[in-house]
Amino acid sequence: MRFISIDMAIFGLFPSKSKNQEPQKQEALQRGLEKTRKGLFERISRAIVGKSKVDDEVLDQLEEALIASDVGVDTTLRIIERIERRVAKDKYVSSDELQSMLREEIEALLTLGANSELEVVPCDFSQKPYVVLVVGVNGVGKTTTIGKLAAQLKEAGKSVVLGAADTFRAAAVEQLTIWSERAGVSIVKQKMGADPASVAYDTVASAVAQQADVVLVDTAGRLHNKINLMNELTKIRNVMQKVVPEAPHEVLLVLDGSTGQNAYQQAKEFTRATEVTALAITKLDGTAKGGVVIGISDQFKIPVKYIGVGEKVGDLQIFDKHAFVASLFE
Repeated sequence: MRFISIDMAIFGLFPSKSKNQEPQKQEALQRGLEKTRKGLFERISRAIVGKSKVDDEVLDQLEEALIASDVGVDTTLRIIERIERRVAKDKYVSSDELQSMLREEIEALLTLGANSELEVVPCDFSQKPYVVLVVGVNGVGKTTTIGKLAAQLKEAGKSVVLGAADTFRAAAVEQLTIWSERAGVSIVKQKMGADPASVAYDTVASAVAQQADVVLVDTAGRLHNKINLMNELTKIRNVMQKVVPEAPHEVLLVLDGSTGQNAYQQAKEFTRATEVTALAITKLDGTAKGGVVIGISDQFKIPVKYIGVGEKVGDLQIFDKHAFVASLFE
């Protein structure tokens, strides 16, 4: 098997072609998080308005604001406890200082998640093809996320092969086929009801034959039976490893950020069924529940790799915790 050095930016998402792209990405992020920012910022403002110091009432209202933004109870309590310890040192903390503290504590939690021991996929991967198994329930934007990644990879000059292993839903195969045509990348598919593992095997074998850079394999989004899900994903892993022994190099779980607490439950089920190594959280532009990114990163200690903040291909962005937190407060 041939190995090459792949630019670490391939999934990062690629170096900018112009200096104007970074401001555009930041503007898209600001727009995408507008509902969450307004909801969280307004609640925090109400908590501290007219207050000359941070007291129990302020902290209680801050707690409510974080929970209402779907940060999650456990993560919210952790943030509040840390702020309480800091406030105890100086009982006359101003509202500006409180916001600064809150930003720092949120970033710290995101950092813990991104540097977790569970981040088993290195940034400087050199395996070719780099195989990504994409999982998630129906309706979260899984197939769209694969399509957007494929389009961005192709634009960056990488060769991509898609695998339509969600053979239980005709719409999934059709949607992925449309994305493959739009992005100008190869797709491997079989008839409806075909064995998903067979599709995955053919996809990886095709990628090896083509000397492709990246493989993105779609899977069925079903949680009706956890044992069946686990068995199916294990079978897919096993057959891919017959072609590429290290495959999959990444298991990307796609979650719908607008579902709030349901996203936590989905993350629980999929992390029990398979070894998830990265997260993509979609549809943040249509919700005020963007705090779910913070809670999921903290609770599962799995790095959030991508976030979706709009419909355009470029609105699937590599997750930058500094830019994310800044967009919540500025």
